Amino acid sequence: MPAKRQEPTTHLHSPAVEDYLEQIHNLIESKGYARVVDIAAGLGISQASVTNMIQRLDAEGYVIYERYRGVVLTEEGRRIGAAIVERHDILTRFLAGFGLDAATVHHDVEGMEHHISRQTLQVFTVITRELESNPELLRKLKRRLKTLR
Repeated sequence: MPAKRQEPTTHLHSPAVEDYLEQIHNLIESKGYARVVDIAAGLGISQASVTNMIQRLDAEGYVIYERYRGVVLTEEGRRIGAAIVERHDILTRFLAGFGLDAATVHHDVEGMEHHISRQTLQVFTVITRELESNPELLRKLKRRLKTLR
């Protein structure tokens, strides 16, 4: 009988909630603020849809939203947003390290990031850090990868 999974995922929210928190976190980090119009542009959706989700995130305690003023992450929202960004970063660094083109990396990370377990993310984290600190091992693995293509 297979072992029981202890912690199934790194996330407890829907992919949509995670995408919003990630987008808001990234906007605040890069611009110092997050506005509905910027969130909508970043996610490629309407401002009305963003406003509805922001109101939901406000009610759930992840953001503080003031109409016409913007969105601020609560402490819980910041914590979750930072974890989502880190997960995205690890997966991106791992795939990009093997020389995959940016479009493929982006597409694959978007598909993987909402479905990866905490344990698997830890494996990716360890491997990514090891490969980044050991360029010879990465070159060796890239050579092996070329033989599979």
